[in-house]
Amino acid sequence: MTVMARLGTLRARAMELSHTELALAMGLVALDVVARLTPHAPNFTPIAASALFAGAVLRSRSLALAVPVAAMLASDAVLGGYDWRVMGVVYAALALPALLGRWGRAQGTIMLAPLALSSSLIFFVTTNFAVWAFSSMYTHDLAGLVHCYLAALPFLQNTVIGDMFWTTLLFGAWWTARLLLTRSVDFRTSGKLGLLPLP
Repeated sequence: MTVMARLGTLRARAMELSHTELALAMGLVALDVVARLTPHAPNFTPIAASALFAGAVLRSRSLALAVPVAAMLASDAVLGGYDWRVMGVVYAALALPALLGRWGRAQGTIMLAPLALSSSLIFFVTTNFAVWAFSSMYTHDLAGLVHCYLAALPFLQNTVIGDMFWTTLLFGAWWTARLLLTRSVDFRTSGKLGLLPLP
C-alpha cells in the first residue's frame, strides 16, 4: 500500500507542474543534448548553466534536478559511457547547480556570476578527483593528483567561459522575454483603458 501511496503522491506532483514549466524543462534538455552532440570546444556546453537556470526558474526541485540528468543520459546514450564511478561524479557535479540556483533565487541576480563560477570550480575539482581516484591515467599519490589537476587546467578555462556564456544567454533571454511579455500585457491593458502604454 505504501508504494501505491507514493505513486499517487508522485502523480499529484506531476499534475501540479504547469505545461509551461514542463516545456521549459524539455527545451533546456533539448538544448543541452544538441549542444553536447554537435561539435564544440571541450567542456563548453550549457548543461551546468541550464541546471542553474532550472533551479532558479522552475518551481519543482525535482524537475530542476532532472534537467541536467536527463540531458546527460540522453546524450551519453549516443556518445557512450565510461567508468560508472566517474560518470556518477560528473552527473552529480552537473546536477548541483540546480540546487545552487534554487538557493540563489532568494539572493537575487547579483549572485548569478558567483554561482556560475562556483558550478565550474565544483565540476573541475570533483570530476578530476574522480578521474584520478578511479582511473589508471595517473599514479595514485599526491604527485599523480597534482599532475591530474594541472593537465586539466585548459578544460577549466573552457568550463568557466562556457558556464558564464550560457548563464548570461539563458538568464538574459529569460529576462528579455519576461520584459517583452509584461510590456505587451501592459500595452493591451492600457489600450483597453484608453491610456498610453508605459515606457
